[in-house]
Amino acid sequence: MNYTGTELLWLFLIYSFLGWAIEAAVGSAKNRKFVNRGFSTGPYCLVYGVAAVLMTVTLSELKSNLFFLFVFCGVQATVIEWFTGKFLERLNHNKWWDYSNKKFNFDGYICLQYSLLWAALGTFCIHFGTPALVFVFDLIPEPVRTIVLWAACIIIALDVGTSFLAVFHLRKDAPDPIATGRKFIDSLRNFFLTGIGFVERRMIKAYPVIEQKAELASKDGRFAEGCGFYKLVWLYVIGCLLGDITETIFCRITAGEWMSRSSLVWGPFSIVWGMAIVLATVLLYKDREKADRHIFIVGTLLGGAYEYACSVLTEIFFGRVFWDYSKIPFNLGGRINLLYCFFWGIAAVVWIKGLYPKFSGWIEKIPKVTGYILTWILVVFMAADMLVSAAALIRYDARSKGDKADNVIEYILDDRFDDERMERIYPNAIEK
Repeated sequence: MNYTGTELLWLFLIYSFLGWAIEAAVGSAKNRKFVNRGFSTGPYCLVYGVAAVLMTVTLSELKSNLFFLFVFCGVQATVIEWFTGKFLERLNHNKWWDYSNKKFNFDGYICLQYSLLWAALGTFCIHFGTPALVFVFDLIPEPVRTIVLWAACIIIALDVGTSFLAVFHLRKDAPDPIATGRKFIDSLRNFFLTGIGFVERRMIKAYPVIEQKAELASKDGRFAEGCGFYKLVWLYVIGCLLGDITETIFCRITAGEWMSRSSLVWGPFSIVWGMAIVLATVLLYKDREKADRHIFIVGTLLGGAYEYACSVLTEIFFGRVFWDYSKIPFNLGGRINLLYCFFWGIAAVVWIKGLYPKFSGWIEKIPKVTGYILTWILVVFMAADMLVSAAALIRYDARSKGDKADNVIEYILDDRFDDERMERIYPNAIEK
């Protein structure tokens, strides 16, 4: 079943509230007093909303196969929980929760018990919860539900913004906004001073560990040190190039022909690989000293979940199937297969253990001023390339359905990116 944008927003808000209710109930029972366990101050845990909506969009087609639905709900929820834990640790340099004392835990952020619980909850939600919530949403009069949704979004945006400021304020190495020229951030901090103080106290009460101050890492002034924005932009572009080259050579060997494997209309870039490199780096680069099997297992699970989600989302947005593994054994809906999931695991080991240190060192050798200028040129170019590619793909799908161009932009897209060119760029794109 396809859901509208407003229905998905409704599901996001409701599941965020239900997730907060679960967290608050469990935390309050353990501490024998009320504890607001959410990242934000309001009654919602957004990670639950994100997980529920992602499952609804990407896994609803598995409703007829209860086993795979259960497994993939567990995998997706576990990956999201692990990613959230890693992300929060990057913000504050401390673990906000730790399952190290539980059996079958991994990295202290996830454990088998909770993964099975998330799998059961996700399966229940897709089968029963989501249809019921959408039914209730449809009963609400149109003007009322629109006002409620937008009001809730505005309140949440302000709340989350204040929470992020509080997290950064708790960090010992938080940058001085005046020293770094961030006057706007400084004014926001002053404006929300009282609110930030309240949020800080609530966060420390719910997660005492985040009050611990992180030691400031030594810096030697090189360009793109660590794993920040500038480093990730370069790794993204490198990942896009390496991914396109790898897939092109692989197709030549297996299919006996050269074909385009690019995701974009300008240049040999595979954005699926680029994003995979960025995610793997952000989540695993601190674990690069751990055993290869650790990186392999994480890479296999993350890669499979990531590729499945990409397959579903691109099909929904562009009306095209960009890859189909139906003829490969042990596949799931033609979207992923066991062999390629193992390839993701191997790729994660090769990248984190071998390639990342080399590319990271090369990037940091770029002169600072030159690096900043080139980075923003890359950002602008890649953003424009992705925007034009998305528009061309949407128009490509519309033309296949007989829709005529009715504005200047569509006429330009039809002229510059006609069917022949699009078939050459995306030879494996099959109409849904």
